[in-house]
Amino acid sequence: MGANASNYPHSCSPRVGGNSQAQQTFIGTSSYSHQGYGCESKLYSLDHGHEKPQDKKKKTSGLATLKKKFIKRRKSSRSADHAKQMRELLSGWDVRDVNALVEEYEGTSALKELYLQANLARPEARTLQKDMAELYQYKYCTDVDLIFQETCFPVHRAILAARCPFFKTLLSSSPEYGAEIIMDINTAGIDMPMFSALLHYLYTGEFGMEDSRFQNVDILVQLSEEFGTPNSLDVDMRALFDYMCYYDVVLSFSSNSDLVETFGGSQNCLDEELRAHKAIISSRSPFFRHLLQRRIRTGEEITDRTLRTPTRIILDESIIPKKYAKVILNCMYTDVVDLSVLHSSPSVGSLSEVQALVAGKLNMTRAEEAMELYHIALFLEFNMLAQGM
Repeated sequence: MGANASNYPHSCSPRVGGNSQAQQTFIGTSSYSHQGYGCESKLYSLDHGHEKPQDKKKKTSGLATLKKKFIKRRKSSRSADHAKQMRELLSGWDVRDVNALVEEYEGTSALKELYLQANLARPEARTLQKDMAELYQYKYCTDVDLIFQETCFPVHRAILAARCPFFKTLLSSSPEYGAEIIMDINTAGIDMPMFSALLHYLYTGEFGMEDSRFQNVDILVQLSEEFGTPNSLDVDMRALFDYMCYYDVVLSFSSNSDLVETFGGSQNCLDEELRAHKAIISSRSPFFRHLLQRRIRTGEEITDRTLRTPTRIILDESIIPKKYAKVILNCMYTDVVDLSVLHSSPSVGSLSEVQALVAGKLNMTRAEEAMELYHIALFLEFNMLAQGM
């Protein structure tokens, strides 16, 4: 009478949810407390849409067993007895073969250590792009001034002419040294920072600044229509090396040390001359840069500018043999060390070659030539050439 069915230990009562299709049956079990005989019901769902606890345990135990097998296999591979495997491998080898294998391992380990130590001790080899960026920043040996929005931009005639058809045409109309050329650009929106970034791009192949205008396709199209589209930096520098347009320095070689000291002498005392550009050799080699700066301080450069003649640099062939000159210049313009140039150029019968023939050094091996060229690169402070050996 008035008793609730849930108060009985084994009573069953259906409970209907909001959806008639989702009916669940609950089995209630009551546990009596020792004090007050209160009851606490525990309900277990027997919903047929879910798995029973026993099924879950079976599947879990199966996955756990599989996982244990993988772990055991992994542990066994980690704890492999490499010494035992080596003994099995070498069990049929001769003692001399085993000794040769050990020496091979020791040599490889020593070579790896030497390689790591050499990389740590080796100075950074500056690339052509980095040296060209420094050349534009510090303005070594400039020969023409561009005036844009009342601002002067000292630049190098040969580099701009080699990189940009617009400047090639513009500079040809003012060939004199130190000419001032007023820039008139038709492309709208070009201010002084953007013009400087354009010059930086011609020197390095990169704009050198973050500007949203360089992401504007319309502006880039207008600039390409007015200035032309340059090739990659290495292609244009290779062409500049091959054709030597606007060269302003010649390298001469002599075995007369007095002639080298005075930077003069008669033409018949000199061997074959090689053309080059002051901008390139001064940016790639501190030796040449300091040499040219000294000529400016002593006033020797003024004479060459007045006479409009290229500067002559006479090198002592006992220190820098003439046969390596083309290899050095090729690396300065392209960052490529090509020793095949040594054997492709015809001999001109210089005094140094006669001395080398007498000393028995004319037929040098490639290794000997590379070592001699390495020491020349250190003398010129030209790390790209030194590390290319």
